[in-house]
Amino acid sequence: MAIVVNLDVMLAKRKMTSQELANRVGMTQANLSILKTGKARAVRMSTMDAICRELDCQPGDLFEYVKEE
Repeated sequence: MAIVVNLDVMLAKRKMTSQELANRVGMTQANLSILKTGKARAVRMSTMDAICRELDCQPGDLFEYVKEE
């Protein structure tokens, strides 16, 4: 997949666990795991808003486009 999810990187930078983030944004640990592994097919803007608010970051900090060869 050409989109890389860097959620783990931001969690490490903020010294926050995925469980803590899931609780803060009101989502299940399972759904956050799906997002972290890049298996999510879509992300609601309200979810992105909550994640960016809690991690104090921009959406571009969480996602990266990598050109496939």
